[in-house]
Amino acid sequence: MYKSFLQNFNSKVRLTEEEEAFIKNYLTPKKLRKKQYLLQETDICKFIAFVEKGALRAYSVDENGKEHIIQFALEGWTISDLYSFLTSEPATYNIDALEDSELVLISKAAHEELLQKLPKYETYFRIQITGAYIAMQKRLTSIISSPLEERYKNLTALYPTIVERVPQHMIASYMGLQPETLSRIRRKIAAKK
Repeated sequence: MYKSFLQNFNSKVRLTEEEEAFIKNYLTPKKLRKKQYLLQETDICKFIAFVEKGALRAYSVDENGKEHIIQFALEGWTISDLYSFLTSEPATYNIDALEDSELVLISKAAHEELLQKLPKYETYFRIQITGAYIAMQKRLTSIISSPLEERYKNLTALYPTIVERVPQHMIASYMGLQPETLSRIRRKIAAKK
């Protein structure tokens, strides 16, 4: 356990063996079954989750019961309701498993302690937050200004195995489309190949 997490960490900020051993003391392994919740809307998010194996999604549900997916997290990705995690206010998102999953959790208390005791963790977290902000900004810009075909191609570039692992209606939700519209886009792209 923790192999992928430590590889990801070391790809951004190099840890010594002693630092790896130190940080492992703050990590909690967690397994989720498919469709099991990691977080439910209105609960306080008390952790950041790194996906070692499996797939998760973060989403909200509107007043009509329609799901709006804001993020997928596959192996090597991090997922959380960051607003709730940082402010201790109720979560606005649900997070559940799309597949049986193995996670590495960092609790709020562990996060705060690591920020104080391990400067490299602070650097790693800053890199993660910066990356998340850039990804969010790119996604918003894409939604506003990119043609649908380009948005779909960007999605499959970001998540290369997404089409095989996630139902089409969820991909459509993530893109803000109806499933029928996504089907037309996929047929159009396939016809050009």
